[in-house]
Amino acid sequence: MLDKNQIAQRIAKELKDGFYVNLGIGIPTLVANYIPEGINVTLQSENGLLGMGPFPLEGEEDPDLINAGKQTITTLPGSSFFDSAISFGMIRAGKVDLTVLGAMEVSENGDIASWKIPGKLVKGMGGAMDLVASAKNIIVAMMHTNSKGESKLLKKCKLPLTGINCVKKIVTDLAVLEITDKGFRLLEKAPGISVEEIKNKTEANLICDGEIPEMKL
Repeated sequence: MLDKNQIAQRIAKELKDGFYVNLGIGIPTLVANYIPEGINVTLQSENGLLGMGPFPLEGEEDPDLINAGKQTITTLPGSSFFDSAISFGMIRAGKVDLTVLGAMEVSENGDIASWKIPGKLVKGMGGAMDLVASAKNIIVAMMHTNSKGESKLLKKCKLPLTGINCVKKIVTDLAVLEITDKGFRLLEKAPGISVEEIKNKTEANLICDGEIPEMKL
């Protein structure tokens, strides 16, 4: 199965030239390190930055340059800084072409739960609700199962929802899947992972059409 960096590397293949992209907290932030050559994308951070670059090398961190998850980052030539009001104005106006988010659960109709586990202290939803309500395309980066080995791809989310019927595609440590009106469709499998294992670890309906190719990173 894939590690977190490999999940991010696979998602980076979904980027298109000219895209404005928002990367959520967690695995999604790693996508910035794998932008394909020849692809010009602009990464937007909801705390007020256009033109975010990859993570800095050790010893080259600038504590004043951070993303929405408070990780140190780099900027690219032509980057710009602004306040949160302008940042969320961009998001709410649909200026972001692609949003990559982490998730605790995703349902077979594209609902996402990504911000709260009842009974546990959380800082709040942050910008996730604005992003899922406004983005043109949403890809989720997540582990296929939780720490107990239970599926996180469900018929119906059990945790409080962040957004309804908004996710288009999911990349996990086991597979690439898309949302259809009949459930999750398996598009690719991780190297060394069988379709049967993916089925066994997916609670929701899983559509498998023909021979399923392995992911190429």
